[in-house]
Amino acid sequence: MKLQRMNRRALTLGALAVSGALALTACGSDDNGGSSSSTSSSAANASSANCGTAKKGQQLLADGSSAQKNAIDAWVKAFSQACGVQINYKGGGSGAGVTSFNQGQLAFAGSDSALKPEEVTASKQVCTGGQGIDLPMVGGPIALGYNVPGVDNLVLDAPTLAKIFDSKITKWNDAAIKKLNPSATLPDLKIQAFHRSDESGTTDNFTKYLIATTAANWKYSGGKAWQAKGGQSAAGSAGVAQQVKATSGAIGYFELSYVGDGVKAVSIDTGASAPVAPSTDSATKDIADAKVVGTGSDLSLKLNYNTKADGAYPITLVTYEIVCDKGNKADTLPATKAFLTYIASEEGQKVLSTIDYAPIPDAIITKVRSTIASIS
Repeated sequence: MKLQRMNRRALTLGALAVSGALALTACGSDDNGGSSSSTSSSAANASSANCGTAKKGQQLLADGSSAQKNAIDAWVKAFSQACGVQINYKGGGSGAGVTSFNQGQLAFAGSDSALKPEEVTASKQVCTGGQGIDLPMVGGPIALGYNVPGVDNLVLDAPTLAKIFDSKITKWNDAAIKKLNPSATLPDLKIQAFHRSDESGTTDNFTKYLIATTAANWKYSGGKAWQAKGGQSAAGSAGVAQQVKATSGAIGYFELSYVGDGVKAVSIDTGASAPVAPSTDSATKDIADAKVVGTGSDLSLKLNYNTKADGAYPITLVTYEIVCDKGNKADTLPATKAFLTYIASEEGQKVLSTIDYAPIPDAIITKVRSTIASIS
């Protein structure tokens, strides 16, 4: 499964580089706002004028969410080939990205959590005359990846997950897991639960799900830093996935594209007619129910973690790109704006479903395109 996914991703990246290079050579200007249809059309072709104002050979430094790094890598490959701009996205975690952005070190940051009020306040020191804003750009399910020999299909629910990650359920043949998986042969094997060691928006979203659905079993306040006792840790989504793959009896949380090659994904019993597996389609069904709660140019969303809709996967994140609405650095603004225009375009968003991410629903991404056109 992982080999097929990796081959598919490699083909996608190659095709994206070619199609992106062709699409980006037809680029529109920075002033391509207006109706959503004209914005979408010009953004999808990512204008040669945009590429022209971005200095060839220029380097943009970005950091943040590791969950969106595979998407960023795909986009960067096409954009850099077409526009000659080098984008170095570290993927060091949402916390690191927001901190570095608010220190003025980055052209943009990626985060799986919207800016907190104190982070917005801090951004005003960097965004001259403006502030940092959240632009939802990538969607996707947070998969619970597991490595349990002999168990190919595993169903868990919110209370059971909370007890596993809080070290209250410690064996795979626990009665609560057996009840959810009556036909599975569950081994008498210790559960090795892995969480993020770095501050992470993925952690924030996963724990928001537990708080929203099983507060009686998850007594922690949540946030980017892991709070529960016990378990083991690793840095980044890739680090957690690697540990799960290498450890018999392991379970961890990370973005869907890290599932495979010895790591399977849990289906969630939400109370719907059937357990729901993580997929781009099941995540999109949940994201479509999200509400914009940001004010002004900020487009932060509130997700429905407690959904019981058939086919909607509840542990879903939306990862944001963070920029200044006003006061972006003049020397990097053209390249930053061109890149954001491309990734929010129809062409850019189409890439996501081919690499296990969920495109942002039309009603929301249309607002993102309009906001990008207005940043200065």
